[in-house]
Amino acid sequence: MQYIDPHIHMVSRTTDDYETLAKMGCVAVSEPAFWAGFDRGSVDGFRDYFEQLTTFERKRASWYGIQHYTWLCINAKEAENVSLSREVIDMIPEFLDRPGVLGIGEIGLNKNTRNEATVFLEHIDLAMETNEQILIHTPHLEDKYQGTRMIIDMLTSDARIDRSRVLVDHVEEHTVRLVLEEGFWAGMTLYPVSKCTPDRAVDMVELYGPERLLVNSAGDWGPSKPTAVPDFIMAMRKRGHSEALIRQVTYENPLKFFRQSRKFDYQPAN
Repeated sequence: MQYIDPHIHMVSRTTDDYETLAKMGCVAVSEPAFWAGFDRGSVDGFRDYFEQLTTFERKRASWYGIQHYTWLCINAKEAENVSLSREVIDMIPEFLDRPGVLGIGEIGLNKNTRNEATVFLEHIDLAMETNEQILIHTPHLEDKYQGTRMIIDMLTSDARIDRSRVLVDHVEEHTVRLVLEEGFWAGMTLYPVSKCTPDRAVDMVELYGPERLLVNSAGDWGPSKPTAVPDFIMAMRKRGHSEALIRQVTYENPLKFFRQSRKFDYQPAN
């Protein structure tokens, strides 16, 4: 089955992983900017990173017939440095018109601090000024519900935001309803040791239906599995769900969300 991974950090993966994804049916990936495992020291570090995302990764994916898209931001883990964050936000428009750039992301909160909220709102201002879609990171574990609640409150208090153009990622059982009921898209991130498992993601599809639900692997530099979406497909089949429903969540829903971006130029594979 062909599928799209809407949130995977391929800069952390080897070229062999692209080949494996292609063999498993992956036809497109979307790669948000994220934390590299250390705090970058200058705006030029981010400029080089955005160059890699918008040029080399797009080319490397194409070697295996995978279409690559990306999102740009400074991640919440680096937002405590507000002055650097503002330099990066000012620099992002240099890249927004490049092919494959879908919007601003993954912005959000990490420890739910005042500085993180300040930088989050300044990213939102940039997205509104440039008419970009938004992809949002929600905090881990003990900070998740409070952080998701803060994010939803900030978004819903801004009348400029079209909720159908916002994806709130890393939802779990205690946050997915909050996101969907406010009209946003919700992303379920599958991890082997944290966040959501394939079976828990199937539970959420069964409880809330497939509308505005996406599933992704993250596939970052930590313990993660870039082929987690095929694991979800297998889990859905084991529960007896139809191929049409599986295709909606893993292929048609990403297409529907991404097609709201003017730079989403996806061409279906033969």
